[in-house]
Amino acid sequence: MKNKLILVFIFLSSTLIYAQKLKIKEGSFKNLKDIKEYSLIFDYSNLEIPKFDSEEDFLKDKMDKREEKEAGSGEEFKKSWFEDRENRYEPKFIESFNKRFEDNTVNVNKRENSRYTMVVKTTLMYAGYNVGVWRQNAKIEATITIFETDNADKILFSGDYTKVEGNGAMGYDFNSGYRISEAYAKLAKEFAKNLKKKGLK
Repeated sequence: MKNKLILVFIFLSSTLIYAQKLKIKEGSFKNLKDIKEYSLIFDYSNLEIPKFDSEEDFLKDKMDKREEKEAGSGEEFKKSWFEDRENRYEPKFIESFNKRFEDNTVNVNKRENSRYTMVVKTTLMYAGYNVGVWRQNAKIEATITIFETDNADKILFSGDYTKVEGNGAMGYDFNSGYRISEAYAKLAKEFAKNLKKKGLK
């Protein structure tokens, strides 16, 4: 019984969700009051990976370690690292944001014909880990910027979100892509909450 309690404590301690933080850089949520649709762009350029000098160094390290165990597994990791963006992270953000608004009153999509554009630039990505008893949430940091599609210099809102953590599946989130996708879901949820509270009233 004592051992079970220790395991529960470790699990709960490792899955605490720290509050996301927002720092508004430019504009205001009030500028977004009457906007109903956004064209969505995701930007992963110059991505920071904790403990590595660059994303390239991170990929090389992870690929080399996998290749030592199984030939070809390094390339598989690299492939999934990039494919997860379009296959996991972006759909998760879109789904999480859109479901916060009843009757599709506000929505985001990846079409390019909306009057307003929302850019989600990921500035930091940490995959976390889950090796059974020991685990750590994934984490992302991102800047969300909104402007008129035909006038990118007219920024209506720009804000930095930090400490956005992702986990799920009751602790059985062994796949790094899944954990990171949950961070994008939380980012969208937090932005939608801020928008409804500060921009749509």
